[in-house]
Amino acid sequence: MNTPADSAGILLSPTQMTAADRAAAAAGVPGTRLMEAAGAAVAQAIQRRWQARPVLVLCGPGNNGGDGFVAARLLQAAGWPVRVALMGDRAALRGDAAWAAQRWTGPVDAIDPAVVAQAGLIVDALLGAGLSRAPDAALDAVIQAVNASGAPVCAIDVPTGLDGATGQCPGAAIRADLTVTFFRRKPGHLLLPGRTLCGELHCADIGIPDAVLGPIAAQVWANAPDLWLSRFPWPGAGDHKYRRGHVLVIGGAVMLGASRLACLAAARIGAGLVTLAVPPAGWAVQAAALTSVMVEPLPQDERLDQALADPRRNALLIGPGLGRSDAARRQVLALLATGRPCVLDADALSVFADHPAVLLDALHARCVLTPHEGEFARLFAVSGDKLSRARAAAQRSGAMLVLKGADTVIAAADGRCAINDNAPPTLATAGAGDVLAGCIAGLLAAGMPAFEAACAAVWLHGLAADQLGWGLLAEDLPAALPSALASLARLADYRTE
Repeated sequence: MNTPADSAGILLSPTQMTAADRAAAAAGVPGTRLMEAAGAAVAQAIQRRWQARPVLVLCGPGNNGGDGFVAARLLQAAGWPVRVALMGDRAALRGDAAWAAQRWTGPVDAIDPAVVAQAGLIVDALLGAGLSRAPDAALDAVIQAVNASGAPVCAIDVPTGLDGATGQCPGAAIRADLTVTFFRRKPGHLLLPGRTLCGELHCADIGIPDAVLGPIAAQVWANAPDLWLSRFPWPGAGDHKYRRGHVLVIGGAVMLGASRLACLAAARIGAGLVTLAVPPAGWAVQAAALTSVMVEPLPQDERLDQALADPRRNALLIGPGLGRSDAARRQVLALLATGRPCVLDADALSVFADHPAVLLDALHARCVLTPHEGEFARLFAVSGDKLSRARAAAQRSGAMLVLKGADTVIAAADGRCAINDNAPPTLATAGAGDVLAGCIAGLLAAGMPAFEAACAAVWLHGLAADQLGWGLLAEDLPAALPSALASLARLADYRTE
């Protein structure tokens, strides 16, 4: 298995973070030292973000509450007026949390919604790593009071009510303006709706050694260049167009713009050649519209024997504008039978909605599927949170899966996953997915492995959209890719100095 080397981008579930804490203790790092560092990180982040004001620290009965006690003490020492309210009995605190509470010399109130309403700033130190079940009535009342208070909120680790493993909220959840977490982020910080509930996210180094990650064997990353930049297929001085790869795109006869977008994206992102093969009825229109992309007509029966005869066509893309006919279904299966890297998007997925097993059984490890949620539901009978569903679907299909959305998840059959968080809301426009499919195909043709190609394409797609800003259309995206690639090239040069 090709495991990414980016340890900074690793995402840890709450269970894995607990294992990291225990491993740090076993390595000789006292829990009290970690708690003091965590509380200090929270206090510092608050002081950077806000002017001094009355603070209410809401502490839970566990270590998250202990972090809150430390933050309260340090904010008070910095001259901030601080009140602490505890969920439960102070005498019942144990371990490091009891140690932190003992060092707080001020009063400790019971948590009451009326107290919450008087705060100028609220520190949420109630539950920490997250809640996988709906909060009980008492906690729900506190959450509602915090959200209704109008006061800014700093959450410690994750906002109370949010599941740090999934980004889901089984009930009510606190809406934070700032979230301070420690050592590594969690999937719930990036997945929706968790990402929006966290507000600004700061991950603090509190002294846990990176060596604890080894036994944990984490397989989820935040999608960023460190994850795949070393495998990016920059053209070399001796390269020619065939060495950079040749993408074959199979188009349909009616929705012609979709396949054009995919072709242009594949060419812009790095493929040396792109050929669009279309039914005879669409050939004249496509040939007139495209210049750098070669356009060839399929035979009347739309068979792909001739289109696939050239082995230099080393990456295949089908789906954008394809239509949902019996011929389309046969074309998809013909592409898969070649064993070449293949991207399946849009109609190439939906055409198998009535018989998904026919498609799933024909897939192989060099395939990349790019469904949105509707297309995903037509193929896969899996439920649960987005990360779990993507991973299960990749394992079932044996292919790479890109489950699209504002929090796109890229999942490999071997368990590796990446969560993307750089896509702006302006990407919610018709045709953007066709561009993404072309980007993936272009990188596959240039020789990038499937997981890295999918991750890089998703990230560059988001960056190009972000650089375009408001008002973008999907047809703007291929022309914006050179700027996004230039930004990536500057980053690559910096990292190799």
